[in-house]
Amino acid sequence: MKKRNVAMMLSIVLALGTLLGACGKSNDNKGGGKGKTFSAAMVTDIGGVDDKSFNQSSWEGLEKFGEKNGLKKGKGGYDYLQSQSDADYTTNLNTLVRQGFDLVYGIGFLMTAAVDEIAKQQKNTEFAIVDDQVKQPNVASVLFKEQEAGFLAGVAAALTTKSNHVGFIGGMKVPVIERFESGFLAGIKAVKPAVKVDIQFAGAFDKAEFGQAIASKMYSSGADVIFAAAGATGNGLFKEANDRKKKDPSKDFWAIGVDRDQADMGSDIVLTSALKRVDVAVEDLSQKAKDGKFPGGKVALYGLAEDGVGLAPINAKATNKADIEAAVNDWINKIKSGAVKVPGTLKEVDTFSAK
Repeated sequence: MKKRNVAMMLSIVLALGTLLGACGKSNDNKGGGKGKTFSAAMVTDIGGVDDKSFNQSSWEGLEKFGEKNGLKKGKGGYDYLQSQSDADYTTNLNTLVRQGFDLVYGIGFLMTAAVDEIAKQQKNTEFAIVDDQVKQPNVASVLFKEQEAGFLAGVAAALTTKSNHVGFIGGMKVPVIERFESGFLAGIKAVKPAVKVDIQFAGAFDKAEFGQAIASKMYSSGADVIFAAAGATGNGLFKEANDRKKKDPSKDFWAIGVDRDQADMGSDIVLTSALKRVDVAVEDLSQKAKDGKFPGGKVALYGLAEDGVGLAPINAKATNKADIEAAVNDWINKIKSGAVKVPGTLKEVDTFSAK
């Protein structure tokens, strides 16, 4: 009799355990389905999380997502790992997977191969690559119409320059930067085609000293507005412009920032910034993943119409601020309506006409 009662009690305990286990699997993690709160993290490229540009904007978007959803920084919430060299990419991606993050970002096209490799190995984790495409079912590819932001920067530069001479500093000769460059040239062509444009590439996204050296040559040769699409390398442009402005406050040494609003890099020298709202894209994609709507295997494209690119406010110290703003708004409306298609390659710039 006693043995029968013990067996019955064990059966009841086991049944309750199964029931409770099933209940425990019902949670709010719609994206990962791993029995825990949804979590997301990112791996920076070698520019670092505080590059004042691309990586920083990405992190700001992830922070905003985390705060909106009541998550905490760290394991189980939202976090980042910083890469010191290319060799860190695969290691950092794998580390975040092992820590259990549901969504892992590779920030920048330099991480394409690493994301492709790890995504094949870690099929239960969702990944996102920014600025390139990885054709894996568990990877979302985030791309932007940088040419639209570059175009607006070109309009602002053309309407600001007094010397009819401006400059463009690129990080590396890659499609992403070519789109910025193409848009910038098209914007100038649409407003003031007589403006001379100096173009030079630094060959790196993390060398501020290279950016400063290039900017110095451009200012010395007569350029009074320079746009840098070069990540942390562009920080050298701001240093050079600030140094020159302090020595000669009567002259214009305008700089145009990129990715995020870089007005904080110098109140006397930052004319505006070509916004690439990686923060908007990261926040948007993270929310979709959490809600179970992760666009795996697809491209998420962000342009003016999606608030994915744009132009930061024009510096109040610009002599014709109102005219620049009016022109920029006019071109924004034309681009959004489809009346103007901004060229994304240098070849397209050659045949571009805004008329």
